[in-house]
Amino acid sequence: MYAQTSTDYLPSVMRTFAMSIAFAMLGAMAGTYVPPALFLPLVILEVGMLLFAFFIRKKRTISYTFLYVFTFLSGITTYPLVYHYASQAGGSIVLLALGTTTVVFAGIGVYATKTKRNFSWLGGMLMASLLALIAISIFNMFFQLSSTGMLAFSFIGVLVFSGYILYDFNRMKHYGVTAEEVPLMALNLYLDFVNLFISLLRIFGILGGDD
Repeated sequence: MYAQTSTDYLPSVMRTFAMSIAFAMLGAMAGTYVPPALFLPLVILEVGMLLFAFFIRKKRTISYTFLYVFTFLSGITTYPLVYHYASQAGGSIVLLALGTTTVVFAGIGVYATKTKRNFSWLGGMLMASLLALIAISIFNMFFQLSSTGMLAFSFIGVLVFSGYILYDFNRMKHYGVTAEEVPLMALNLYLDFVNLFISLLRIFGILGGDD
């Protein structure tokens, strides 16, 4: 039986990704009305959903409903960080980070889908780097990093999530995407985009004089 490749489903993935960003923006706007006491439970719920998606990815995919609920929650939980930098350094910092993220995401995405090179070898390296970032994030919750430490952490984040953008787009090109996998692939791209945005926002915030 003929299996359609990523060339067939890449537009569907990108449309679903765009919808995910839209739901995240709605979530960020809703975040202005969420009591501070609810942010931690929502973060825990978001992490739980992400772990669920990670562990089932080899057996079955996620639904569109799951994707949009997750991205809406992600928007809510990202709001405090965006508000912090917007209030400290001005809304222009947020717009600069968002614009830079969009340019980097689009540029790497185009290259990854046009090149003949296969970057699947990056998978193990990126996963190890991601686990290191998660460990540092947990450490930072208990022992606050200095501005210099957070700047270095954020620069590494930019490299790691730029690498994931390259890896995910390139993987779709070389190994294909089925119709059922579209929401999961869109989730991968959403996580790449949002984490790159957060890393760039921290960098611009710190370099702009924010502690």
